[in-house]
Amino acid sequence: MITGTIDNSQRTAAKVAGFSILFSMAIVVFANYALLNPLLVRGNAAETARNILAHETQFRVAATCFLTYSLSVVVLLAALYVVLKPVNRGLALVGALFRLVFALLWLLSTLNLLSALRLLGSAPYLQVFEPDRLQTLARVYVAATFDDYYVGLPFFGLAATVCAWLWLKSNYIPRPLALFGMISSAFCVFCAFVYLIFPGFAKPVNPYWFDSPMALFEMALSFWLLFRGLKEVGPAQTQARVA
Repeated sequence: MITGTIDNSQRTAAKVAGFSILFSMAIVVFANYALLNPLLVRGNAAETARNILAHETQFRVAATCFLTYSLSVVVLLAALYVVLKPVNRGLALVGALFRLVFALLWLLSTLNLLSALRLLGSAPYLQVFEPDRLQTLARVYVAATFDDYYVGLPFFGLAATVCAWLWLKSNYIPRPLALFGMISSAFCVFCAFVYLIFPGFAKPVNPYWFDSPMALFEMALSFWLLFRGLKEVGPAQTQARVA
């Protein structure tokens, strides 16, 4: 049920959600494109391993950024739940749980990076393996972080789709923005499932397009929540929504 007033907890949570979206986007882009990707050499596990060992601190900062991103997603899902639960508590909880799965998979990505680093270490029990095998195994663990993301992407898209539907029903944000959020998030879910079944789908549709429209929606949403806040729902709108 949608109430006609927005309480202070919702307004505070909306600001927290807006900040969390921007913060999480910034830190994951920084971790991937400024820290991790420059260390990876396509098709060359040995060179990748040498880069990781030569820039171990940079690699560890990337892992820490992944962990921080996971934490920020948890903060975001809690804030969105507080904002959207008056609209439909059950759907708000479903959206939060979907986003929680996505956050846990980023936690798994952090563990994969640390496992790769352990394989490249100097522990005595590693001496029974040839260096090239360890380098290859480490590269497999690093590559697994991309699998973690694409397995989590349908959950992220489903969470965003559910929340966009609740935004639309609530009238807390402009309806065109909420509609764009529903379409872009549903598109992301579709692309993610098709890609997992048919990896060749990445050729006609670049993987960057899977989640880019949804990312644009969440960025626009974050600026709206931070600088405009939640729109007050008038009595007539409340009655129409409930009816």
